[in-house]
Amino acid sequence: MEKLISCCGLDCAVCNARIATINDDDNLRKATAEEWQKQFNAPTIAPETINCTGCRVEGVKFSQCYQCEIRKCADNKGYVTCAECSDMETCQLVGAVFGYTQEARLNLLSLRN
Repeated sequence: MEKLISCCGLDCAVCNARIATINDDDNLRKATAEEWQKQFNAPTIAPETINCTGCRVEGVKFSQCYQCEIRKCADNKGYVTCAECSDMETCQLVGAVFGYTQEARLNLLSLRN
């Protein structure tokens, strides 16, 4: 499967919000909302909010993606992803994502090569 790398390095192609949106899968929306409520201690995430086509793709975004400071930073600097930024390795914004999943960092590094 081809990767769809977000600004922060997450792979939108395997994100359940994107998969649910692309397949119009309400069961996956519900399961994702329940998982994210627990994972992110965010009881307000509802199944109807699980809609996203991907960070860098035209279309609907999950509410947190619209508000994402990393995405805003990349856009303000004219970057497609954080891979283009010389401060990526020391950045506290994207570093928070790397602390959650090193795959994001590796995805961004692969874009540099």
